[in-house]
Amino acid sequence: MHMQTLMQSDLHLKGIKDKYTGKVREVYTLENDTLVMVATDRLSAFDVVMPKGIPYKGQILNQIAAHMLQATSDIVPNWLLATPDPNVAVGKACEPLKVEMVIRGYLAGHAAREYAAGKRTLCGAPMPEGMRENDAFPEPIITPATKAEQGEHDEDITPEDLVSRGIVTQSEYDQLAAYTRALFARGTEMAAKQGLILVDTKYEFGKDTDGNIVLIDEIHTPDSSRYFYAEGYEERQSKGDPQRQLSKEFVRRWLIEHGFQGKPGQQLPEMSDAYIQSVSERYIELYEHITGQPFQKADLSNVSARIQENLDQFFKS
Repeated sequence: MHMQTLMQSDLHLKGIKDKYTGKVREVYTLENDTLVMVATDRLSAFDVVMPKGIPYKGQILNQIAAHMLQATSDIVPNWLLATPDPNVAVGKACEPLKVEMVIRGYLAGHAAREYAAGKRTLCGAPMPEGMRENDAFPEPIITPATKAEQGEHDEDITPEDLVSRGIVTQSEYDQLAAYTRALFARGTEMAAKQGLILVDTKYEFGKDTDGNIVLIDEIHTPDSSRYFYAEGYEERQSKGDPQRQLSKEFVRRWLIEHGFQGKPGQQLPEMSDAYIQSVSERYIELYEHITGQPFQKADLSNVSARIQENLDQFFKS
């Protein structure tokens, strides 16, 4: 049986002002300051969108994000109002602040690369001497990045520069940093209950029509966060072994093994149906591991029609 994947959306909704197509998500802005965000099944790695979609991937990301936004709404108000379809989130349109609030509990990824190059501060945050890759920081550090325009890479920035460049005011930054620490603490606690370590993540914020700061976008998903398995973490660290990650890293590795890293002239390897099926299963495993809930597969017989119907129902009521 061939499973349908959602590679793009073409929604017919009243009052569409704008449609933005990202690598994975498509965002419709409606006239009444409502956003409709569709999570497609597109898979992106090395800034390249793969030609075939992954069954259930959009549903998984959308539902993890909704689960996490609901579980943190007591800490900070967020944009989400409803999820009328497994692949769709509806919420309030906000004016995004042009900063990504990155918070790191461990020396991994970009921070580890900077550390290996001899740097001992990142975005003004100190990184102590004598750390090894994947060691925990004495306490989590916030390493903000400016939100780049399309096609450019995000850039590390210090809190002082964010304020002096007028991207946010000092009091806004203080509020963002407080929210970021509280969200990361909650995310860490939720991960620990699932036998996971939340290594690092990023949060994006915006302002609603009343000028309040709200949490936007997705949080604590495997696309925006890095997770390690807690079991065996200490042992792997003491031996200097790589940590077991719960992320889409496995797709990147497969591509590298097949000679692709998004560099010019490289041929994108063909993903067989069997491999795509295995990626879909890995994503389902991610969902169950992160949320602690069994995954309910949505009907894939006609995904576009299902989404349109669910949204028509939602806006009617």
